[in-house]
Amino acid sequence: MVESTGKGHKVYKYLIILVIVTAINALLAQFAVIAWSSDPGASSLYFAIAFMIVFGLWFGVWGAIAAYIACIIGAGLSAMPFSVNLYWSLADLWQVLIPLVAFKAFRADVSLKTKRDFLIFIVFGWLLNCLVGAIWGSTMLAIGGVNSWSEVPLMMGTWFIGNLIVVVVIAPLLLKYVTPYIVQRGWFVKGYWF
Repeated sequence: MVESTGKGHKVYKYLIILVIVTAINALLAQFAVIAWSSDPGASSLYFAIAFMIVFGLWFGVWGAIAAYIACIIGAGLSAMPFSVNLYWSLADLWQVLIPLVAFKAFRADVSLKTKRDFLIFIVFGWLLNCLVGAIWGSTMLAIGGVNSWSEVPLMMGTWFIGNLIVVVVIAPLLLKYVTPYIVQRGWFVKGYWF
């Protein structure tokens, strides 16, 4: 049997990956959280973000879309009004898109084969994206009236440091050791969509 490699087949394959990755991310966003704060939308260790970043680097924009939808479903639905959840959940989208764009723009290898690849990950997949996510998420909660503006600095710091910890512990290991398998199986997205 000959497998079709046309664009329609690729879209179908990545739609299936989108659904699966969204479900995994949503479950992680809902259940794999260690929160030392009672503030809605804030967790100290949000394990889902490490997987979301990796899935974005493996599956391109499909992984980024999955991160956004999963945050809405897994993290936001029970914690805040739906209207706030829609723009608050963009924090996870930004945290996935920043490294994705950087890896594509700098032609870095997602399996972190060189020091340069690892440096690009550190700058864009660990530091900058976690900072943007923390700033976006905590300020959007204040704008939406879920938390007060006086809570923003503490929430931002907790969010940022927590994400730094989980991303640096989980993401490099997955990228280094699981990426070859993802590539071998034909699931890896070389561009943004395919």
